[in-house]
Amino acid sequence: MSQEAFLVAITQALEKAGIPFMVAGSHGSSFHGQPRATNDIDLIIDPTAQQLDDFLHSLGDCYYVSSDGAREALLKRSMFNVIDFGAGWKTDLIIRKIRPFSIEEFRRRQMGSLHSCQVPIASAEDVILTKLEWDKITPSERQINDALGVALAKWVTLDKEYLRKWAVELGVAQTLEKVLQQAEKAQP
Repeated sequence: MSQEAFLVAITQALEKAGIPFMVAGSHGSSFHGQPRATNDIDLIIDPTAQQLDDFLHSLGDCYYVSSDGAREALLKRSMFNVIDFGAGWKTDLIIRKIRPFSIEEFRRRQMGSLHSCQVPIASAEDVILTKLEWDKITPSERQINDALGVALAKWVTLDKEYLRKWAVELGVAQTLEKVLQQAEKAQP
């Protein structure tokens, strides 16, 4: 199974269960900025307990998933994984947090074509902010480069006021300013 087919299968199962979702992480930054290879797909989901159970039951024997881990993730607003047994593809299913930023980020998701599949994707601004937040938690040049790639690609349409507002809330304002300065200097 290709990563594209895996994405289609998982998103179709989410849709069938009625679970709102969006693509985030490296696939989100690749969509808006500089493409890069990654073995996993980050999906933010916002299920009810019944929707989550319906999704888990629909997966069948082709995938590894801990049903108990998924239910615990829903209670703790954390994450769980689904792994394709055949090809080893993995998706991180991240339960949408209740904080104001996460609610707004999820509300702002937009449809886009990823691997020839129409899916809701986090906005460019929200991808930048979450990449910077991940860098704050686990420092990585990869996260900064992903954020910069999106800022460079979307510079003209980037909502810088929105970015600055939420960067303060997320504690990434200084890092955001560095990324924005680099992106601005690179503009023709």
